[in-house]
Amino acid sequence: MKPDHILLINPWIHDFAAYDVWAKPYGLLWLAGILRAHGFSVSYLDCLDRFHPRAKPADPAARDGRGPYLKARIAKPAGLADVPRYFSRYGICPEWFRQDLAQIERPDLILVTSLMTYWYTGVAETIAYVRSVFPDVPILLGGIYATLCPAHARQATGADAVFEGAKADQILDIGQTYTGAAVPRNFDPQDLDTYPYPAFDLQHSIGYIPLLTSLGCPFSCDYCVSKILQPRRITRTPANVVKEIRYWYDSYGVQNFVFYDDALLVNSEKHARPLFEQIISAGLDIRFHTPNAVHIREITKETAQLMASAGFATLRLGLETLDFDQRRMDQKVKKEEFFQAAAYLREAGFDASQVGAYLLVGLPGQELTAVAEAIRMVKRAGVTPILAYYSPIPQTAMWQAAVKAARYDLAADPIYTNNAIFPCQPAFDWQELSRLKKLIAS
Repeated sequence: MKPDHILLINPWIHDFAAYDVWAKPYGLLWLAGILRAHGFSVSYLDCLDRFHPRAKPADPAARDGRGPYLKARIAKPAGLADVPRYFSRYGICPEWFRQDLAQIERPDLILVTSLMTYWYTGVAETIAYVRSVFPDVPILLGGIYATLCPAHARQATGADAVFEGAKADQILDIGQTYTGAAVPRNFDPQDLDTYPYPAFDLQHSIGYIPLLTSLGCPFSCDYCVSKILQPRRITRTPANVVKEIRYWYDSYGVQNFVFYDDALLVNSEKHARPLFEQIISAGLDIRFHTPNAVHIREITKETAQLMASAGFATLRLGLETLDFDQRRMDQKVKKEEFFQAAAYLREAGFDASQVGAYLLVGLPGQELTAVAEAIRMVKRAGVTPILAYYSPIPQTAMWQAAVKAARYDLAADPIYTNNAIFPCQPAFDWQELSRLKKLIAS
């Protein structure tokens, strides 16, 4: 008997700006790996694919795997018509997507993921195209937007069902519900070492591999949604992570690996340090990147030296602010800890081109003069300031303050949470933002 066929789709982005900074739909491809390991036939279409066969050829390893998406200008959402910026669809041409859909064997089930809450119009457009080709196939929506705004997602996207939360441990039951295929689970949901690898090989090109060595974060920062999306912290063994790194390196020649952990360095004596030591012992010609940021407090002299020896090429620090009198929104780091960590990293051989510190911009009630002073202090520490535009996230502790401060009705429509428009500032000020960027570059 032919195995049930499940199609997984990464949707378009609709936004004022988007760039592939090591961004892959890890959760969706994890589900694909699980389904495939249990006998399902799986297909994958990525609306953001920078290496689509019809696109202009490009080197997937350039810029360590980063690069611009294809894009086409589209009309701005009605509520954002006053924003003085162009709005675009990021990803492949719609005709390419329609042709890809038409060439795929009819699936028994379609899974679509979602990320930023304000990207839902791209999700809706994707689902509409899928529906036009497969009108009678169930379409299920999951991911971050679906989890944080389930009622809105049910009303706005056209999906047949919306699933909240991570579903890696439930995907076989979901598959059975919609296809009738009853498959016994061959992994332990509580043991990450037993899970199949995400199906990154379904991509047209592999420029980098995202790694998850743990799930969850012990902190509960007011602006962050990590604790909501993954309440428990679970870790893989260092040996299991190194085994996966070897697999992608040996089988596909991958040299760039990107840690997606929310808390890579937490409990480092039992987790990160043994992992880095085993990576060093493996002697592979590889590089590591941490776009999700690492916790500054956990950077000791030894940890900094291990990261340098292991091949960390891009290191991002979760600083968020240097206004320590206003540090009530999180308890991750103190001023002296930041400067000490920066000194350890410099001593280990890292320079400012490799190490960046995220600084939140656009927080409720935040004065941009404070951001400017933080930029100066970060630069004095020998670290590159990186502006992280604040996006109000439903269900976080800061949400109500954001709703109160915003110049838009955030609760009415997730489109207004777009970080590119600084919704919690009194007005969008290009000149002020330009001054901050020039200060960083000076």
